[in-house]
Formats: sequence, structure tokens, C-alpha cells
Amino acid sequence: MDKDIATPIRTKEILTKFGFQFKKSLGQNFLIDTNILRNIVEAASITEDTGVIEVGPGIGALTEQVAKKAKKVVSFEIDQRLLPVLDETLAPYSNVSIIHSDVLKADLRLAIEDNFKDITDIMVVANLPYYVTTPILMKFLEEKLPVRGIVVMIQAEVADRISAKPGTKEYGALSIAAQYYAKAEKVMTVPGSVFIPQPRVDSAVLRLTIRDEPAVSVIDEPYFFKVFHASFANRRKTILNNLVHNLGPKEKKPEIEAALAEADVDPQRRGETLSLEEFAILSDALYKRLH
Repeated sequence: MDKDIATPIRTKEILTKFGFQFKKSLGQNFLIDTNILRNIVEAASITEDTGVIEVGPGIGALTEQVAKKAKKVVSFEIDQRLLPVLDETLAPYSNVSIIHSDVLKADLRLAIEDNFKDITDIMVVANLPYYVTTPILMKFLEEKLPVRGIVVMIQAEVADRISAKPGTKEYGALSIAAQYYAKAEKVMTVPGSVFIPQPRVDSAVLRLTIRDEPAVSVIDEPYFFKVFHASFANRRKTILNNLVHNLGPKEKKPEIEAALAEADVDPQRRGETLSLEEFAILSDALYKRLH
């Protein structure tokens, strides 16, 4: 019998043995291509000194490939029905711990302290459910955890948005939020045919390399986030209109116009044309005038 979990035959055997039914609400799509899993592990540059945090191990397909290379793997699994499956499939790997918890509610800093005491090189590696991709990624980034980077399989369209450059139709608030904390690059596109069940859309492997310092320096970080979110509220509107309607109040329009002038941003431009640096300068100019 093929030892790797991630083959169509072995995956079906495991699912049948445990009578496992996929839950649509949990966005469960299991990978059945070992080569793609190995590519994910390679993209994360995992060594025997690396500690890995995984989210949603499923039946352990990716976990297994990570465990073969890493010092320790800690996986968060929300679906209780998968715990006995993982107990069996990952039995050969003593360096794997499964935490039955919703990663969005978990204390990640504490999990790192508890599990990676003697490990300084920490990576996040996961095949993320589509429906919670953004909140999970933003939690890992915003909590400023001591991790080197994040390598995830996500919906291709989201990977395009996160790694997008200014002036493209994919570029938006998510691009800026992610690129503020990390360098983003799409490693590869993955067809739906390598999953059970097959998703209707393509996936992609995204690599985020965490920056030592955020990409730009701003007076007030939450306000900077507020400014660029406001700037993208309605993509058809100019940056001036978006800021007046979403950052407001409306009677502050003269101050907003003055801040745009100070930041050397044409009020008729649209949010998607501004770089991270321009948003930082604009955010500081607005902060000084509106606070």
C-alpha cells in the first residue's frame, strides 16, 4: 500500500474506513497530489530546525510531508470528527501535535511559547479553507508573531489580490494590509482536479515573507488601516469622494483636500493607483488634520 496519505487510493481508503463525510460549512477539500504537497513544503524552506504551525490538517496529507522535514508540527483542527483519523494517519510521526481548536479563537503566542521553546525558526504552512482565508491570514500577520513566513494554499483569486501591484484591478485593501506586514508572492497555481471534493475554482500557493519592520512607518497604525479601507470603499469613486464619505465627517472635506495636497495625491485619482508609500504619507497628513 502506498504510504503517502495524499494519493487518491489512500485518501479514499481512509475516508471509507472512518465513514467520513465532507462538511461544506468547513470548506473541506483534501489534497491528493503528493508532488504539490512537496512543492508547498519546499516553498516554506523547512529544515530540521523549523517549527511549523498548520491550520486545518484534514486527514494529515500536508502534515505528513511537513513532519518529514520539520523539527515539530503543531496543527489546529476545528472538526472533532477528524481527531481519530489524524491519530491513526499521523501515528508514525512523533513530532506532530494536534490542537482541537478554532485557530481564530486560539492564543497563538501561547501556543508558540508552549510548543516551540527551543525553536527560533517558525513557519506557518497550511491548506486553508476558502471561506476563512482572509481572517486567518490577517490574524497571523496582525498579531506580529515570531514567525519567518507563511506558505498557504488558498483560492487563486485571493492569492492574486494579496500579491497585486498598484494600478491593477486585483489591487485593493487586502493587498496593502498583507504587504504592509510581508512580502507577498504567488508560487504556483493549482487546478481543482487535485482535490477531493474538487473545488469549482483554481487554487494557488502563496508565500508571505514577514518583514522585520512594516513596509512603511506611520504615526498611527489603526488609522492607516482605516484610511486605505476607506479609500477602497467604492472602487468607482475618486479617492477624495471615498475619503469624504467613509472617513469624514463630510464637513471635514476642506481638511481632507488639504491633506491630499500635502501628500501630493491628485484628489481625482482612485485608491487602486496609490502605492503603500503614498497611503502612508496620506494617512499621516490626514491624521494630523483630523485628530
